[in-house]
Amino acid sequence: MDIKGYTKYEKARMLGSRSLQIAMGAPFLVKLSKEDLERIRYDSFAIAKLEFEQGVIPITVKRPMPHPEVPEEAKEAA
Repeated sequence: MDIKGYTKYEKARMLGSRSLQIAMGAPFLVKLSKEDLERIRYDSFAIAKLEFEQGVIPITVKRPMPHPEVPEEAKEAA
């Protein structure tokens, strides 16, 4: 799913979760030079945001699908 396909709540959850993973020592999924890291001050949230913008964040969103309604004829037959 592209970046624009997520709600603000889904985006916040993904960025927060990934930021926590990075803060706990998970490897970065984007190439960052020493200068880039110093520029963003090693901020885990900024790194997670870069991953999200590049589409490499390893978190998915599972949305519930609506249940199909059972027709009245099928209910009577059972």
